[in-house]
Order: sequence, then structure tokens, then C-alpha cells
Amino acid sequence: MEKIRIGVSRCILGERVRYDGGHQHDRYITDTLGQYFEYIPVCPEVEYGLPVPREPMHLTGNPGAPRLVTIKTGIDHTDGMLAWTGRRLKELQKEGLCGFIFKSKSPSSGMQGVKVYSAAGIPVHKGVGIFARAFMERFPLLPVEDDGRLHDPVLRENFVERVFAYRSWQILLGGDRSIRSLVDFHTNHKLLLMSHSPKHYSVLGRLVAGARDHKGNLYEEYITAMMDGLRFIATARKQANVLLHMLGYFKALLTADEKQELLDIIDTYRRGSVPLIAPIVLITHYVRKFDVPYLKRQSYLNPHPMELMLRNHA
Repeated sequence: MEKIRIGVSRCILGERVRYDGGHQHDRYITDTLGQYFEYIPVCPEVEYGLPVPREPMHLTGNPGAPRLVTIKTGIDHTDGMLAWTGRRLKELQKEGLCGFIFKSKSPSSGMQGVKVYSAAGIPVHKGVGIFARAFMERFPLLPVEDDGRLHDPVLRENFVERVFAYRSWQILLGGDRSIRSLVDFHTNHKLLLMSHSPKHYSVLGRLVAGARDHKGNLYEEYITAMMDGLRFIATARKQANVLLHMLGYFKALLTADEKQELLDIIDTYRRGSVPLIAPIVLITHYVRKFDVPYLKRQSYLNPHPMELMLRNHA
């Protein structure tokens, strides 16, 4: 499988580019996700031209439009960093990225909750790093996370799922961009969408159903709504609804005992006693056994490599 291109803060890869000459190597990101992701490294502060080591900086002023200032000498690097960022984003636009992993709490690369200091020196955790903010504004559809949040198994699964879904979209764009191709794509991702947001599942269904009479940019509207829907966490309740929906495709083929076993394991999952992989494995078995074409094509059953074990947490 061709690796998926992901932007990442350089220090997370183990490069000694932090202000103190150190790094923040995350081995899960490099060793585990790195089996499937090709990383495009970025260090805003070093690439902008600051040395290693260097005087640390922080954000000051209005959290909505903060300034990037050195802590001791008070040198304001905001305008220079923004100018560099504009050039770097143009370069990244050519890389075919499917997401970005930012360095948490960084005044240049933190994607949320970065400290912003008032004139009195009082911090509020409401800032976004200068580079991270510009990146997310330029590429609003791309999945983004930070290294700290990726330690949460639920957020990790959500991020990786969105990355693989967006890569599938990129592959679609490389084809003929016909209505039929979009219908096929939507059909493949129906249950995945349902597991994240039933509302977006319905909206996208109506959009595709009316594709031939649609007057706007069909593809752009579709991917915007899809990526917005996938941001919602696939809770146990929503997952259980999808699993029960799948059961309906072959319940007439199961014996009473088989049906009850599946219902029991879905309910056990919904109550948090077993991980999602438990009912998924059993349903996948029945999908193969009874050869159900619609279910066999669903990305929901294999939204990311099983080796990542993202559905193994309870």
C-alpha cells in the first residue's frame, strides 16, 4: 500500500529543533503510524530562520489574533512568521497531504489550548499557534490533530479514520469525477458516515440522490459535508445502531441462536464491556459466509488497517 502523506511537526519525529535544542519524539507516531504515513516535516520557527537553541517565545494579546513574541527580549516575530507561513503553505498545497499532526501547546504549531498572555502576564488557554491557525484556515477539510490528543484512543481512531477517508477521496478525484463515481463512493462510505453523524449521512444521501439536477459544485459540497460529519465521534450508541442495521441484511439467514449471539455481543459492546472489534469480527464473518455484496463494499468494516488495533479499546 502506498503511504499516505501527512504533515507533522519536526520535533515529533525526533529532530532536535526545539528552542532548547531538544525534541519531542513520539514513537507511536513514527514507528506505528509511520508504517502507513509518509511524513512531510515542518518546523515553523527553524524554517522561518531562528537558530537552535533560541530564546523561547509565547503568544500575547488577543487570543483571536495573538502576537508571537520572545519572552525575555520582547521581539515580535508575528509578521515575519506570517510571511513565511504564507510561502510554506503554498509549498504544502503541492504535497497532496491528507492531514497534519501538530505539536501541542506550541506558540507556532499548537492547534488549540495554547497559552496566550495578557499585558498583565496572565495566561488563558484559548490560543492557536500562528502556523497552525493559518494551516487550518487554508486547508479546512484536512484532518488535524496534535501529538498530545493522539494519546486518547478515541481521538486517535477518529483522526486516522478521517485520514484514510480523505485519501479515498483523493483517489476518487484522480478518476473521471462522474456522478456515477460519486454514487459509488458514497455507497461505499454510507455506514461509516452513519456511525459518525446520522444527520450528515442523511444530508449526503439527499445530495447524491439529486446529483443530476444539482446546480452547484457537487463534489466540493459533498466532501465539505463528509469531512464535517466525520469530525463527530462515533459513539458506542451510534456504532451499535450501525451494527444492528447491518444485522438486518442477513438476519433471515441466521439461526435463532446465531442472531441472539450477535444481538448479545452488540449490546455488550454498547454497554462498554467489550471493544468494537468483537462485534465487527462476528459481523465480518457473516458477511463473508453469506456473501452480502452491499456490506462487503462498506469501508466501515475496514476503515483503516486492522494492525493498528484502533477498534480494540473498550
